[in-house]
Amino acid sequence: MTVFAVEYVYAAESTAARDEHRPAHRDWLGGLAEGGQLLTSGPYGDGAGALLIFKVQDEPQLNELLKQDPFATAGTIAGIRTTEWTPVIGLLAPHAS
Repeated sequence: MTVFAVEYVYAAESTAARDEHRPAHRDWLGGLAEGGQLLTSGPYGDGAGALLIFKVQDEPQLNELLKQDPFATAGTIAGIRTTEWTPVIGLLAPHAS
């Protein structure tokens, strides 16, 4: 299993759409957290995007998951950056391979 940091950049003028789809987005995230695929997530303080930390088999699996996000299907995400990440110290360190 691999840990990935995923950064979302929200589309300009997408606040209303994100508000509308946020309950479904959070339900989706909650299911992934319960299944152990999502370690943590949350929006940036400036509201411009979010950081999500996943633990999945590989990047193709991650990309398939991200396509299912209600925010993605609603078109509220302008950009996504995924990076393999190795937590070394702290609460997430035990998740490193």
